[in-house]
Amino acid sequence: MATACFATLDTSNRFLTTSGVPVIMAVWFRYLFQALSTTAFLLPLRGRAGMRTAHPRFQVLRGLLLATSSVFAFFSLKHMPVAEFTAIVAISPLAVTLLAAALLGEHVSRLRWCLVAGGFAGTLIIIRPGSDHFGWTVLLPAVVVLLNVGFQLLTSRLARTEDAFTMHFYTGWVGTLAASLALSFFWTALPDWRLWAGLALVGLAGTTGHFLLILAFMRTTASTLTPFFYAQIAFAMLGGWLVFSHIPDGWSLAGIGLIGVCGVLSAWLTAHEAKSRPSPALPIKVQPAES
Repeated sequence: MATACFATLDTSNRFLTTSGVPVIMAVWFRYLFQALSTTAFLLPLRGRAGMRTAHPRFQVLRGLLLATSSVFAFFSLKHMPVAEFTAIVAISPLAVTLLAAALLGEHVSRLRWCLVAGGFAGTLIIIRPGSDHFGWTVLLPAVVVLLNVGFQLLTSRLARTEDAFTMHFYTGWVGTLAASLALSFFWTALPDWRLWAGLALVGLAGTTGHFLLILAFMRTTASTLTPFFYAQIAFAMLGGWLVFSHIPDGWSLAGIGLIGVCGVLSAWLTAHEAKSRPSPALPIKVQPAES
C-alpha cells in the first residue's frame, strides 16, 4: 500500500509539472500536507514529548536531504516517464551497499557485488544512447539516487535512538519551511480545479505512504520489507499507462526487470545473512524511492 501511494505521488507530480504547475509550488504542498497532518496526529497522541529529539541538527539535515531530493525528483518527472524514473531511483538500495563498503568498511560478498553491477547495468539499458531518456535529464534521477543514499544512511543512524513519528514530524516541517523560502518566486494562479485536486492528491499520497511505511517498520525488519519496495515499479508502470498512455519499450522493460530482480535478490541475501549471524548488527533501513 505504501509503494502504491508513492507511485500515485510520482504520477500526480508528472501530471502537475507537465501541466504548468511550478515544481517548488508542488513540493510546498506535498510537505505542508505532511507537516499539518503529522502535527494533528502527533500532538494529541504524545504531546510535546513527541517533538523532543536528541539530534536536532541531524533531523534538520535529514529533512533538507529529502526536500532537496523531492525537488530533483519533481524536475525528473517533468522530463521522464514515471516507470523509467522509478526504476532508476530504485537502485538506491544497491547504491547504499556500495557506499557502505566504500566508506564504512562493511564486508560485501561477491554475489552482492554482482547484484550491484546488475542493477547498474539495468539503469544503463534504460538510459542507453539512442533512447528517449539519453541526455542531460538522466542527471536528475542520478542526483535523486545520491541524495536518497545520504537520507537512508542518516535515517539508519537516527532510527537507533529517535522515534519514527518524531522523525516524520521534523521531515514534514523542515521540507515545508525550506520550500516556503522560495515559494513567493514561483507561486502562480491555477485556472483548473483539477490542478488543485492534483496538489491535494500529492500531499495525501506522500503523507499516507510515509505513515504506512512507519507502521510497516514497526512490525518487521527492513530486510523483510525491502523486496516489497520494488512493487513501486509495477505501480508506476500502471500509473504511467492509465494517465499518460505510456508503455516502456522492450529495452526499457528489460532494464526495469533487471533492476527489480537484482534488488529483490539483494534483499533476500540480506535476510539470509541476518539469519545466519549470531549477533546481527542493526540493519540500514532502506526506504523505497519516493518524492
